[in-house]
Amino acid sequence: MTTTKTKLKRLTHLVIRVRSAQRSKKFYTEVMGLNISGEFPGMIFYSTDDAQTTHDLATQEIGDDAPGPQQNRVGMYHMAWQVESIEELENFHRKLKEHDVKIVGYGEHGVAFGIYFLDPDGNEIEVTYELPKEQWPDGKPVLRGPIPFTVNLQD
Repeated sequence: MTTTKTKLKRLTHLVIRVRSAQRSKKFYTEVMGLNISGEFPGMIFYSTDDAQTTHDLATQEIGDDAPGPQQNRVGMYHMAWQVESIEELENFHRKLKEHDVKIVGYGEHGVAFGIYFLDPDGNEIEVTYELPKEQWPDGKPVLRGPIPFTVNLQD
């Protein structure tokens, strides 16, 4: 029997569980800058300005007593959102600081730089700037190591 490989096109959205849909709504619209593309009781759908699908992210409310994410359990580590420029990444960092968002780390990924932080439920998020593909060494992704550009993350 010959199996034909299915060609996946792209990841279209991510759904995460949150304690409070309204608290998450404030975070994902005011801090993350996402638009609301739909809303039902306990479920909110978000999209970026240039979304190509009905939504990029959805939050599903499961109640205030729900336990938070745990590092030693199977599940999502983090979601990542990309910005278009180093300046946008620097501006986003300032926004995180202004909103007292807990920043948990920074990462140099060879051709990208990321800021890691937590949403109100402890879900980890990365906002990253990545060099355009035509600037990758030998046209291949570099996932570790120092970046060939400067990021200014002063307060």
